[in-house]
Amino acid sequence: MNLDHARFAAFLSARLCHDIVSPAATMSLSLEMLDSPGSAEEKEQSERMLREGAHGVTATLQFLRYAFGSMGLQPGTADVHQFKKLTDEYLRFQKPSIDWDLGAPELSFAEARLIMNLIMVCLTATVRGGVIHVNVREENNQKTLTLTCKGDRLKLKEDVVKALKGEEPDHGWRPENIQPLFAKLTCDSLGGTLHARQMADGTVVFMATGIKHQG
Repeated sequence: MNLDHARFAAFLSARLCHDIVSPAATMSLSLEMLDSPGSAEEKEQSERMLREGAHGVTATLQFLRYAFGSMGLQPGTADVHQFKKLTDEYLRFQKPSIDWDLGAPELSFAEARLIMNLIMVCLTATVRGGVIHVNVREENNQKTLTLTCKGDRLKLKEDVVKALKGEEPDHGWRPENIQPLFAKLTCDSLGGTLHARQMADGTVVFMATGIKHQG
């Protein structure tokens, strides 16, 4: 990986800030509208937008805190209900929906963190919406995480494919392509290998294999 730690941190920080800008901008615009003259109907609409923006910021920050922060580094078994709730709330403000099939009896915090990062990678392929199917299976103390994106006009970007392999994209590292690299590093730390492919029917599949048992 031809990327020094300072640039990696800077690009990743820029990427995370980008996720917060949209709901925060909605809140700022709503406050401006509330402070301006307007009808009761306009004020009510502004209040709705303000609440929606606040919910969006909260959901995004809680998700990112788990996916990138210390919450996802805790030892032991994750609360699957909490993990799914945080992810569901985050995706409420994104275009695709999610379908869960967690066949493994338990997930560690690190494994949940990897799934969250793979969901963010899925968002690069589902910019026009669709469904993300999350499947987890365990055999011989190793897990396989399969995230299948279905929908119209899905696209597996070459930058994403290269970043998932730890290879520098053709036009260099940027905030727009740094998150798949973080997903790769997270997978590496669990002893796993990432795979990405687009099927003949347009379906995009991201898979992490060989994830070793986390005690």
